[in-house]
Amino acid sequence: MREIKLQAEDRSGEFSAFIWEPQGKAKAGAVVVIQEIFGVNDSLRETAQAFADQGFIAIAPDLFWRLEPGVNISDKTDAEWQKAFDLMNRFDQDRGIEDLKTTLAAARELPGGNGLAGTVGFCLGGRLAAMMATRSDADVNISYYGVGLDELLDEFDSIEAPLMLHIAEQDEFFPAEGRARLIDGIEDNDWIDAFVYPGVQHAFARAGGVHYDARAATIANGRTTELLSEILE
Repeated sequence: MREIKLQAEDRSGEFSAFIWEPQGKAKAGAVVVIQEIFGVNDSLRETAQAFADQGFIAIAPDLFWRLEPGVNISDKTDAEWQKAFDLMNRFDQDRGIEDLKTTLAAARELPGGNGLAGTVGFCLGGRLAAMMATRSDADVNISYYGVGLDELLDEFDSIEAPLMLHIAEQDEFFPAEGRARLIDGIEDNDWIDAFVYPGVQHAFARAGGVHYDARAATIANGRTTELLSEILE
């Protein structure tokens, strides 16, 4: 892993982005890995390394840099959850999207890249990945248990690249009514594929997380790798 600095689009400062590179591959597509509410933490770094092991360049920007640079907390204690929710509630998602677009542009220019780049996001990052599908030129976007995605339905008509949604059937942060509205609202959108994973909670694919479900995570991750390979290679 190595760290680079990127200039924010609004010229308000620089933020860190962390890069994991595949071994022995001449040209690779890039995956912008979008953090949960816990920052670019150990779990997200493990996930980014897994993308590199699969032959992609992975780049994870520190989206909380305007609030507190370098956040790295887990889901294991109440204090960490309280801090994570505080950061999420103060986080400006529109500015976050601009930082992600900056990261996406940088990802396309990384040494060893092939010029193609997409996003994969988790939790808060899952929502941001869906927003990137409507607000950026990413080649592909993948959302894991994004919250409040039904609020974005009006934007989804503008999607012009594949968007994959991994949805937890028992997501405690995305009520069933909202999930139902989402599924109904995207039914006729050919760009979007949504998969609902039965019997699992939010963050079922979080490496080392308290709600990790090995079977659902394996299935979801396989679908993710297949789509990334199809689009980014």
